[in-house]
Amino acid sequence: MTRSQSSARSSKQRRRGTDAAVRAAALPTGPVETSCATARLELRDTGVLLLLDGTESSWVDLRNPTHLDFEYLQQMDAVVSALCGRGEPLRALHLGGAGCALARAWDAARPGSTQLAVEIDAVLARKVREWFDLPRAPRLRIRVGDAAQVVGTLHAEAWDVVVRDVFAGGMVPGACRGREFLAECRRLLAPGGLYLANTVCPPRDVVAAELAHLCAVFGGVLVVGDPAVVRGRRRGNLVLVARAQPFTPPELDAVERAVRRLPLPVRTWRPNDQALPHPS
Repeated sequence: MTRSQSSARSSKQRRRGTDAAVRAAALPTGPVETSCATARLELRDTGVLLLLDGTESSWVDLRNPTHLDFEYLQQMDAVVSALCGRGEPLRALHLGGAGCALARAWDAARPGSTQLAVEIDAVLARKVREWFDLPRAPRLRIRVGDAAQVVGTLHAEAWDVVVRDVFAGGMVPGACRGREFLAECRRLLAPGGLYLANTVCPPRDVVAAELAHLCAVFGGVLVVGDPAVVRGRRRGNLVLVARAQPFTPPELDAVERAVRRLPLPVRTWRPNDQALPHPS
């Protein structure tokens, strides 16, 4: 790196720090009523934690948009990098928006990406635009609506990645994990496109049912997560990965290596692994 390049980088970092401080100072310090919940913002290190009804919903780094704090988002990003390459632009559909941390990270790390976030909470969708430096349309559009209904209105084969991150009361709504919903998500994927879903375990029977639906709809299915969570020994997030065609052995190896290199390493499972929950 030349001296001029180093100076330019330092100047850019200082501007980011100043901009982050200005944005942080403008954030509300008390509760904010949205359409569906009570939101609170907590400053933590260089970022902001968004809580909805007391539940951690998003963490946005005000200085570094590519930094993902939540482990399951790191896992999703690692899977996409392993299977789609690093830095390549994406057409990404996010079902469940909240603070749009993943969409914001991909916009910064993958220039040229176009993304749509579907958020059921109209007030929250407007507020996160005010609170965070989210990309503007067409880089990131936010559509207010119920993800279970919106998927049926979108064009087929229009998305490289579909991310489902929809929760209500700490659980994925039934309408967003059934076979009909998953079939619509598959319809939306371009050839070779990926479906990524955030779910919780336990309850293991709910995960088992969703895995059965995934295997019925998609040709390739993977589970990413911590072994203790997979076995139901502690509650946590699992990332479900699916696409129309089966994954090849080199692709499976690439994903396994990618998730094992994360700050908190995890591993992958195939649907027939005995450690996974199965329908009784």
